[in-house]
Amino acid sequence: MDFFIPEDNLQRMSPEETRITSLRAEQYPDGKRVHINLEITPFQKRPHIEVTLFNGNGDEVATASIVEPMIWKIEITMHLRGEFYNPYTAEARLFYPDGPTDEPKSFSFDINPPRADDEPFDPAQGKPAAV
Repeated sequence: MDFFIPEDNLQRMSPEETRITSLRAEQYPDGKRVHINLEITPFQKRPHIEVTLFNGNGDEVATASIVEPMIWKIEITMHLRGEFYNPYTAEARLFYPDGPTDEPKSFSFDINPPRADDEPFDPAQGKPAAV
């Protein structure tokens, strides 16, 4: 059974050739979540991917496991925990349980801490309201 939608001239890579081609991270306005964009080469066999976020102290603040994704362009939301220490680093590792592993990719970025709950907020502007 083939799970892929056929595309013209699409070359799918073997497990030895499957790689992460792009990793980006961007904070949500609430300062408590991070949007991760991950792209990998089109594949013949579905890999596993581990995504981990580290704070500036090197502490793990979030992790996600993606088991046998169906697509090679992946977007996930990760929730931050713990104290805020910049810079943050997103690290993604692609591997096959019974086979090859790609070198981890990383992306560093800063997080602005969330606003105080009692601070007036203007949803139309997406920022604190002027008082």
